[in-house]
Amino acid sequence: MNKALLKPLLPRRAAASHKGDYGRVLIAAGSRGMTGAAVLAARAALKAGAGLVTVACPESERAIIARSVPEAMTCGAPCAGGSFTAGAAAAVAAFARRKNIDVLLVGPGLGDRPGARAFALKLLAALDLPAVADADALNALAAGPRPFKLKCSPAIFTPHPGEAARLLGKKITDRPAAAAELSRLTGGVAVLKGAGTLVCLGDTILKNGTGGPALAKGGSGDVLAGLCAGFYAQLGLARGFKPSTALESAALAVHLHGLCGDLAAAELTERCVLAGELTDFLPAAIRSLQK
Repeated sequence: MNKALLKPLLPRRAAASHKGDYGRVLIAAGSRGMTGAAVLAARAALKAGAGLVTVACPESERAIIARSVPEAMTCGAPCAGGSFTAGAAAAVAAFARRKNIDVLLVGPGLGDRPGARAFALKLLAALDLPAVADADALNALAAGPRPFKLKCSPAIFTPHPGEAARLLGKKITDRPAAAAELSRLTGGVAVLKGAGTLVCLGDTILKNGTGGPALAKGGSGDVLAGLCAGFYAQLGLARGFKPSTALESAALAVHLHGLCGDLAAAELTERCVLAGELTDFLPAAIRSLQK
């Protein structure tokens, strides 16, 4: 994965354009105590350039998220105890269809309550949309029936090694082999996070060379998921929502996410970088890629 490959992927922005030209992203995320995951993902999708971002969240947590990221819209959904109920999936799916959503991101901060896990599975099975599945959506898939019932496609899956092990049902010893197996299992793009993150679709495996210990902190994955969704919405509208576009969007997001970490570490030290600060360095990362 290098600049020559990634530079042409940065979506161009025409002078005579409007927010609808850059994608409508719906982020189904958050629960009581983990609203920050939804906020980080939404900010990242917006910073990546998505035109319209809506956070679908438990109604009880809606005010917190709306205050934290005013640039995003919110959609409150049925909940219990601060988490989505299984029945919330139908309401969120109906909202997505009504609002002509281009890309769905589901998972950050959903929590592990049975209702939230059922919500994630029902939503992924209900919507025929390009999607990014992250965090607790991956854990819901791992705990659910096989084969996975996914209507969302083409999709990007972003597991860290622990989530990947749960999805595969075994310990990860060979990272490239695990990434390839995850891609086959899910039928989409597998982003196996960690040192030298791998982005895989079928027989194609790209290894990332950016990023480091600055990213080893809670919330970094939520930012990456938001970047994936934001770039996917733009590239999909420009190039078509195809498996190859999902691969390109994930590769671009992974590289720039890591580069944000490198730039932040140079200024703040590897120890002191917060996940919420990563997108502050996205403009410099993009300029570096454009050189």
